[in-house]
Amino acid sequence: MQTLVICIDRDNDLGEKAKRTTPIVGREANIEAATTLGIADPEDSDTNTIFGGIRVLDELRAKGIDAEIVSFAGDRNVGVISDQKIAEQLENFLATHEVKGAVFVSDGAEDETLIPIVQSRIKIDSVKRIVVMQSENLESTYYILKHAFSDPKISQTFFVPVGLAFLIYAIFLLARYPEGAVVGILAAVGMYMLYRGFGLDDTLALQKERLGEAFKHQRLIFVSYTAALLTGVVATAHGAAEVWGLYSESGIWYHGTLTLISVFINASVWWYAGAFLLADCGKMFDLRMAGKPTQKTISISLFIIATGLLFWGASTYLLTEASLTTGFPKDASLALQYFVYSVIAAILIALAGIKVSLGNPDSGEEKKARGRGKKRKEAA
Repeated sequence: MQTLVICIDRDNDLGEKAKRTTPIVGREANIEAATTLGIADPEDSDTNTIFGGIRVLDELRAKGIDAEIVSFAGDRNVGVISDQKIAEQLENFLATHEVKGAVFVSDGAEDETLIPIVQSRIKIDSVKRIVVMQSENLESTYYILKHAFSDPKISQTFFVPVGLAFLIYAIFLLARYPEGAVVGILAAVGMYMLYRGFGLDDTLALQKERLGEAFKHQRLIFVSYTAALLTGVVATAHGAAEVWGLYSESGIWYHGTLTLISVFINASVWWYAGAFLLADCGKMFDLRMAGKPTQKTISISLFIIATGLLFWGASTYLLTEASLTTGFPKDASLALQYFVYSVIAAILIALAGIKVSLGNPDSGEEKKARGRGKKRKEAA
């Protein structure tokens, strides 16, 4: 095959609305899928993308070029999950078909973010964007806002922080403490912005899907991750209780912000480390049962212990310097020795983790992937 016409449906409208499984290969199959999607949702732009790809296919075949069309769909959780599914479908298709080049067909900038992923696996000769012409009435402000807010991606970004702010304000009014509403709203909205800004929504969606698969296949990782999550909640509650006890005794201005942070870290660091180790133990067990190497997981566990030692040693020294002698060394020099010993121990444990990681053999899947990559280079 000389040219492959690729149509991308990143948010899986073909699966969600048209109930079609991708990849969809061939002219007739794509016409049928686009027609079904158009009937299910006449306003979906992916219908026009597929029809645009069919037109490109017809033009190539009219010139005597050996071409075929294929449509790939991702997942409703647009981001890491959807991109991984499209990449996997493309790799499976290319493993069974010899293709020299591709024409990438999309309906906008969102789908075109997949170009680097596709281009890393096949040479892209051209990019075709399908733009739908609309009348002025359809482009009215009401229509644009109505359809924008009906999109889950936009509505979640806009309505969640606004609704969260209203809910927090109502709770503080019921508690007859309206002064604290501003602090609560700013903290909640700030945490939500950091959550979205760091892309944690994609990470959590990916972990949710993995846990769902682990639950279906009765893997230990589901139980260990659940235990780790509950341990993390206990760690946060324990650290917050220690901080609140110190704060209510004398106030933040007496002890200082750094001291309160050190109290939280010192009280909860090993709880958090235990939570991560629980998650790694479940993963290690499942890898062992599947006959896969566990060196990488062991290395991560050692790094978690090393990091816990560093935070514990530093917080112990800071709290001793702050004259909080309850539960801490009374002598600052002794606390400094604790910190130095914890740093040395953390370095030794980290080096052991590096040594274990370097001894990690390639898995069978990695070898197969490298073999496929070599074959493609030789064919090119």
